[in-house]
Amino acid sequence: MGAIKSFFKSRAFRIGMYSAVSSFIVIAIAAGVIMITDKLPATYTKLDMTTNQLYSISEQTEKIVGNLDKDVEIYLLAQTGNEDKTLLNMLRRYEAINDRVKVILKDPVVYPSFVQQYTTSTVYENSVIVVSGDRSQYISYYEIYVPQIDYTTYERTIDFYGESCVTSAIDYVTSDNLPKAYLLTGHGEKELNTTLGNVIAKDNIDTESLNLLTVEAVPEDADCLIINGPASDIPQGEIDKIKAYLSNGGNLLLITDVTGKDMPNLYALMKDYGVGLAEGIVLEGDPKYCLSMYTHYLLPKINTHVITDPLLDGGYYVLMPVAAGIKELDDKRDTVSVAKLLTTSDSAYSKVDSMNMTTTEKEEGDIEGPFSLGVAITDKSDETESKIVWYTSSSLLEPSINDMVSGGNYDLFLNSLNWMCEREEKISIHPKTIRNETLMVPASAATRWSILIVGIVPAVFLIAGITVWVRRRRR
Repeated sequence: MGAIKSFFKSRAFRIGMYSAVSSFIVIAIAAGVIMITDKLPATYTKLDMTTNQLYSISEQTEKIVGNLDKDVEIYLLAQTGNEDKTLLNMLRRYEAINDRVKVILKDPVVYPSFVQQYTTSTVYENSVIVVSGDRSQYISYYEIYVPQIDYTTYERTIDFYGESCVTSAIDYVTSDNLPKAYLLTGHGEKELNTTLGNVIAKDNIDTESLNLLTVEAVPEDADCLIINGPASDIPQGEIDKIKAYLSNGGNLLLITDVTGKDMPNLYALMKDYGVGLAEGIVLEGDPKYCLSMYTHYLLPKINTHVITDPLLDGGYYVLMPVAAGIKELDDKRDTVSVAKLLTTSDSAYSKVDSMNMTTTEKEEGDIEGPFSLGVAITDKSDETESKIVWYTSSSLLEPSINDMVSGGNYDLFLNSLNWMCEREEKISIHPKTIRNETLMVPASAATRWSILIVGIVPAVFLIAGITVWVRRRRR
């Protein structure tokens, strides 16, 4: 018994108790820190060190989510332990913006009937469901991760559409009224291709064809009227209906082509808004503003505007093949203002006889630049405001042309629609490319690192341990 009492009074026991208490305090503090940081928003606890900022979200998303006044649940569908880390880390940042957003992990194996109330589609692991009130939207895993291949280098990449899909879904389930655009028909207009149609639908803009011969006026629910590449002029009766629509605060997105046909009615409408069309097609004299060897494939200067600022910020280009030049008129109304979105260099010129052109060199009679290739027009009176955007090449909407500028053309189109529909914060969000990055280590460097890690580092710790042990023994 005495030995036991003396043990508790010994120096070794006191040192041991001190170490135990110290360890307990350190562990308690560490646990407390973990519990506190676990409750902090992901933006403060997780740094995005990825090359393309996969986890980070854009200013547009911050505005949309930050202004939410409705509760939103984002369900990540995955078996426990199989959650996609990239997607989950990104979703946590939505929670950090607004406490009305909740990210919920849902195991479809444990809850098989949960998904059925929201979609009848095939459900893949790490898909997402966004819910607000009675509205919901299902986002497939294969909409979030889209494989791509560069056929010039045969490099395979994956485009990550996580933010684009989720933000669009939140906008859809929380919006009371989604904008509607009507596509004018009956004059040889070009249909929007399937790819662009899907992009517009994903941006939560409803589209419908419109034949002005069958209605008395442009429908009242039209947020925008789209005229895409008419092959012939629009009869005056229909022009009058478009004028009436614009005078009542309507919006027009006009895309024309160089057809060689006169369109006096349509261009008289644009003249009434202070802009006219230069005859012929524009050729670029400055090689910095066109594709190499193709002076009619224009890469115009992008000027600052609500529509174009996201392209400037992202370093994107716009490609416009076979375009005509727009000139601002001196005698426009005081209520009209014209913003130049896309412009050529001062070296550009318009080939007047473009249909019988035998040379791309500038000739006598050709019109000197610079020109606008896209303009944004605002007509603002005391009671109403109408907006018009005009581009002079429908080829900019072709998928192959859009792909050559990494989606810049489609962004321009969508941004124009959103500007006219007063949805500036809904400006399109680019996907982020995931590449298989390989760390290449030279053989000589690999040998040095192997010697350091396998030999030197363990030897240093071993020598340090022996030194400490010998010193304690000598005491």
